[in-house]
Amino acid sequence: MAKNRHSSGDGPSQRQLRVGELIRRTLSDVLMRGDLHDPDLAGRSITVGEVRVSPDLKVATAYVLPLGGHGQEDLVRILARNRAELRRLLSRELTLKFSPDLRFRVDETFDRLDETRALFDRDDVRRDLDE
Repeated sequence: MAKNRHSSGDGPSQRQLRVGELIRRTLSDVLMRGDLHDPDLAGRSITVGEVRVSPDLKVATAYVLPLGGHGQEDLVRILARNRAELRRLLSRELTLKFSPDLRFRVDETFDRLDETRALFDRDDVRRDLDE
């Protein structure tokens, strides 16, 4: 009997990873060029750190962060408000059969990186690493 590749213990498939990266690059380009005409986004630099796609490729969750990290929740609300327009702009540039529904979340990767650095700077951890 064949193993189910989409069981809950497995990570994303190669297809999900490929589509997620394609959406991430395209979304970054759309936001960088200012194709989305919303005055609340004018002049804002936005990092799209990752896009995770559901196994059926119908939902894409973009992890975003404004430059400087200020106004994260506002940025997520603004992007969510414009998700239909962003989906239309993405579908124009992507060669996917269906354009996925977009969701936006704050990218907390940089916060975790700072926490990890702080952990490695602790004397007791440094002592354990040196042994």
